[in-house]
Amino acid sequence: MAYVDSLLSKCTSFSQLKQLQAHLITTGIFQFYTSRSKFLDFCAISPFGNLLYAAHIFRHITSPCKNEYNAIIRGLAQSHKPIDAITFYISMARDSCMPDALTCSFTLKACARALARIETPQIHAQVIRFGFSADVLLRTTLLDAYSKCGDLRDACKVFDEMCVRDIASWNALIAGLAQGNRPTEALLLFKKMREENVNMEPNEVTVLGALSACSQLGANKEGGRVHDYIKSKNLDGNVIVCNAVIDMYGKCGILGRAYEVFNEMKCLRTRVTWNTMIMALAMYGDGEQALELFERMGRAGIEADSVSYLAAICACNHAGMVEEGMKLFDAMDRYGVSKNVKHYGSMVDLLGRAGRLDEAYKIVQSMPTVPDAVLWQTLLGASKTYGNVEMAEIASKKLVEMGSDHCGDFVLLSNLYAAQGRWHDVRRVREAMKGQDVKKVPGFSYIEVGGTIYKFMNGDKNNPKWEEIYWKLDEVLLRIREYGYVAETNYVFHDIGTEEKENALCYHSEKLAVSFGLISTPDGTCISVNKNLRICGDCHVVIKLISKIYKREIIVRDRTRFHRFKDGTCSCKEYW
Repeated sequence: MAYVDSLLSKCTSFSQLKQLQAHLITTGIFQFYTSRSKFLDFCAISPFGNLLYAAHIFRHITSPCKNEYNAIIRGLAQSHKPIDAITFYISMARDSCMPDALTCSFTLKACARALARIETPQIHAQVIRFGFSADVLLRTTLLDAYSKCGDLRDACKVFDEMCVRDIASWNALIAGLAQGNRPTEALLLFKKMREENVNMEPNEVTVLGALSACSQLGANKEGGRVHDYIKSKNLDGNVIVCNAVIDMYGKCGILGRAYEVFNEMKCLRTRVTWNTMIMALAMYGDGEQALELFERMGRAGIEADSVSYLAAICACNHAGMVEEGMKLFDAMDRYGVSKNVKHYGSMVDLLGRAGRLDEAYKIVQSMPTVPDAVLWQTLLGASKTYGNVEMAEIASKKLVEMGSDHCGDFVLLSNLYAAQGRWHDVRRVREAMKGQDVKKVPGFSYIEVGGTIYKFMNGDKNNPKWEEIYWKLDEVLLRIREYGYVAETNYVFHDIGTEEKENALCYHSEKLAVSFGLISTPDGTCISVNKNLRICGDCHVVIKLISKIYKREIIVRDRTRFHRFKDGTCSCKEYW
């Protein structure tokens, strides 16, 4: 009703909405379905409305109609408890009220926000049953729900079945694949979209998905092409896009380009912008510049938050700046910035790397919450590095109590016992591993060559050029031995022979990726590798020597930081 629409548009506060409701009731207009549903819809979703009040009114309606249900479901889907929208949808069916396409759309949006993986296919089945499958917008919402719930198989199936795909269809799947740890497929879909739909231009949402995929893969060349597109379409006026570009270059190890984007931004920098750049410097091990930027942020009038402090402490951690890190950690209390487990974990790592294990343990004991497994693993790793059996046993015991089945936890303790000659304890740890069915996390590495992403596992022979890769790696190992290289077999289990240990080290995924880079790119070209685990000490030594002998700059991003190898040295300065 135009009359009700006019009155609703004039409301600017919740008290005025209540006055309007009283007017509609006294005039008898509120008894009409259309009037009531419009009021409920406005009350449920307007900035000054009140969802609880709208639900209260709804509960006093004897036989709610479809639009009234829609109003409440829509409001709940946007609320902090989207799961309640699904509950209302179920009660609608019980009341024998037939949903329409809008009802299903609002409920699917609630499923996406609530990560309701079980309910999403159930709503999908009803979409088909009620004959709403041809609705393009509804199918896009369905695709988005599957993607955000992590059900990428069904998301891809919905996408493939769509006769007409708009930009929101494409965006939902690209983002879903990128966020669902399938970045290679996300990039392939981004390329497919550009190749098959010349009249459909990627927008801000599209490039955010593509940049996320590039960040995960360390695909700096593909990321650079996405950045070129962003500049050509003037999408770099969006601060969220600029932040994503900085993050992409930072995670690809192209720190200079990240800083260029940061300094040349057309839009106003937000706190996220500063935090992203500081964290990029931290991962690269440039602690001094990261702290300088942290201080510069304060001078620019941007107040540091918990993420800012975490980035700065991480920078101190990777650069071995212990005192500076401790000052930052203490400053958080002075400025009322809340600490979380990541701040404590970073401090434990910082002190542990410096050999200050007693102080690191005190940090653990001072935590207001229960330490997580990662924190105990950090302390265990530091204990192994400095041969502190007592502290290692404390950390290991805590991990066992927490039900840890991570292979690395047992390996560290076993190797520490072996280094001390405590073979009985080594056997005890091995038996515990067998009893708990501990499985090793497989190591893998990515490398981008010619716009294609290649993945290598340890001992991988799936690449079509595997024989050439292995031949090159054998050549590398032969040449580096002339420079005094001896395999660091202490990085392998102690229950196999020396020759077997050397063979186990030779074909780690990062070595295979670098070898592939050597045969696939011109001399002098930088090789960039992305690894899911921490780079091992032997690979670190080997890649340093490769950078010197073959005159290549090699960048390896592992689980925690970057290593930039050049002329036989590494940017980490052996502090990692």
